[in-house]
Amino acid sequence: MQVSLFITCLADTLFPETGRALVRLLERLGHEVEFRPEQTCCGQMHFNTGYRDEGLALARRLERVFDGAEAVVSPSASCVGMVRENCSPELGSRVFELSEFLVTRLGVDDVGAYYPHRVTYHPTCHSLRVLRVGDAPLRLLRAVRGIDLAELEQAAECCGFGGTFALKNADVSSAMLADKIGHVLETRAEVCAAADTSCLMHIGGGLARQRAGVRTVHLAEILASTEEEPLR
Repeated sequence: MQVSLFITCLADTLFPETGRALVRLLERLGHEVEFRPEQTCCGQMHFNTGYRDEGLALARRLERVFDGAEAVVSPSASCVGMVRENCSPELGSRVFELSEFLVTRLGVDDVGAYYPHRVTYHPTCHSLRVLRVGDAPLRLLRAVRGIDLAELEQAAECCGFGGTFALKNADVSSAMLADKIGHVLETRAEVCAAADTSCLMHIGGGLARQRAGVRTVHLAEILASTEEEPLR
């Protein structure tokens, strides 16, 4: 299958290793991955800040960018949610977050990954409440060889990022982040994983300020890691 990569602006500018991991993973599974350079922001930040017309214009521009694509896959549940809720059903039915693409669309649980670390998983709000991916990310992680997967208490609670919510409601956001980090540390995990780089940026910042010694790693990077080609 030919897959179009919807990289998202956050991954493109701050977390390029996540996009590279997604491409490496899909190619290892036998798919041809293309990148359409005309893609831009999905408009989510504009839309959620009150600039609805501008945000919708950006989202619907992606209908033209990904016209004819067999499947569009992204490392961001929140951006996929924006497109699926605000673009045409024709595009929405072809845009997938990585874990739902693998588990729901392809019927794959085991991608041949190897990751010998203790990991806890934070299910992001958009993956749970907008895309409803369910346990797809955990099914993929449980099949990873060498992994020690630790359950996260109150996992479904928001980390406090919420895009511009963290800026407009900094005190509330910080309190929510403190709760999330507390639960992450209770697991004694080396790594906190998630399906959104935005949440990982927020959680990772809090962990770094505490010098907690816990890394944040996107799900795609874990799934792309093998004994022959370990996570860089």
